[in-house]
Amino acid sequence: MSKENKEENNVKNIDTDTFTITDNKTGETIVMPGTTGAMGNRLIDIRSLFGKTGLLTYDPGFTSTAACKSDITYIDGNQGILLHRGYSIDELANQSDYMETCYLLLYGDLPTPEQKEAFDNDIKHHTMLHEQLTKFLSGFMRSAHPMAIMVGVVGALSAFYHDKMDITDNDERRLAAHRIIAKMPTIGAYAFKYSLGLPFPMPQNSLSYSENLLKMMFANPAEDYEINPVLAKAIDRLLILHADHEQNASTSTVRLAGSSGANPYACVASGIASLWGPAHGGANEAVLKMLEEIGSAKNIQKYIKKAQDPDDKFRLMGFGHRVYKSYDPRAAVMRESCHDVLRVLGVNDPKLELAMELERIALEDPYFIEKKLYPNVDFYSGIIMSAMGFPTSMFTVMFAIGRTVGWISHWKEMLNDNEQKIGRPRQLYLGEQQRSYIPIERRGHTDRRTGWSWLWGGKK
Repeated sequence: MSKENKEENNVKNIDTDTFTITDNKTGETIVMPGTTGAMGNRLIDIRSLFGKTGLLTYDPGFTSTAACKSDITYIDGNQGILLHRGYSIDELANQSDYMETCYLLLYGDLPTPEQKEAFDNDIKHHTMLHEQLTKFLSGFMRSAHPMAIMVGVVGALSAFYHDKMDITDNDERRLAAHRIIAKMPTIGAYAFKYSLGLPFPMPQNSLSYSENLLKMMFANPAEDYEINPVLAKAIDRLLILHADHEQNASTSTVRLAGSSGANPYACVASGIASLWGPAHGGANEAVLKMLEEIGSAKNIQKYIKKAQDPDDKFRLMGFGHRVYKSYDPRAAVMRESCHDVLRVLGVNDPKLELAMELERIALEDPYFIEKKLYPNVDFYSGIIMSAMGFPTSMFTVMFAIGRTVGWISHWKEMLNDNEQKIGRPRQLYLGEQQRSYIPIERRGHTDRRTGWSWLWGGKK
């Protein structure tokens, strides 16, 4: 048999669910196994690559790396698809409520009426905070950013429930999960009220999750508070639309922290810290700052030109998305809520009027359409919360409250995955090769002043 025929037969005999990698420097090849996901997405299983070859893959930001298997959320950014346990996000936002979506993410399917009632009641049972925890919260500066308070207080929960944190016990996992979901609105509302110098509100278990959140945030203890159903629905949708978004920075952080066996309160606190970053949960706050910079509708075209200039630092916040290459499927639902809220409140705010004009231009302008820079969920959520009276510092807190169930669901799933190990990414080392130590008295002197900014990556 000729060499060509042998090679042809070898190719035919290779499992089609594998991949052949060739090292063009040495000519050596290695066959790596492959896996196909539920939606037909394929990947190369490289777990044995380093052990077999000594080679690593290089993937800053892990944009081409699957670090885990998951049944929770599926995203197709090119098609604008977002599914939770197989259900489309628009169906959940329009037909479900946040508690039902929480049950779906945690337990894998929509609840029966009896399961839904039991779940709602169990969450309501854990809404209050320990009195000592409110004293701990009072130790913060009144000017503290609410997200700083959230990180500290959620992490401190582990000091109050340390006797119920055996993560190998399913009942204790469930109890911790329900506690965190239940207490997040209370912690968020306390952070808000504390910054205003107002008393801490008591949760009302007769209300729904979103109604209770709305009342704790805005009710005045000296006055009656009537819950507006349109606003409550908008809050509920906002929480659903932020409930989970696959392996984003904060969810990956929770999984990485959890991989070491850390307790769930510490894991969620780490997720809150990651979410706090302006490139992640702070995006909707950046939208409002952008609108402040634009100032007036007459300046929109000027700023669109600035956004098109690669040398200009100005960026249009709230448009386009790193994952979605078409329309953000969450944005259509949030847009509807946005217009409902503005109509009901009758808000006369030039900034919000500017936002609506910017939205109109973005949906019609050829530049936006060609670049697929459609308004995303952050654009509308910022406008909604601003119209309701949330300060921009509270935007990310609301995001964190909604995302908590996603973090906990991934933490739960990770603990049940026997293939998961403690996270330990590799690196491409570019530093000095091994060199000998020189005693300080034999090192050269300098009469220059130490340039600390240069040492931290600034200019000399």
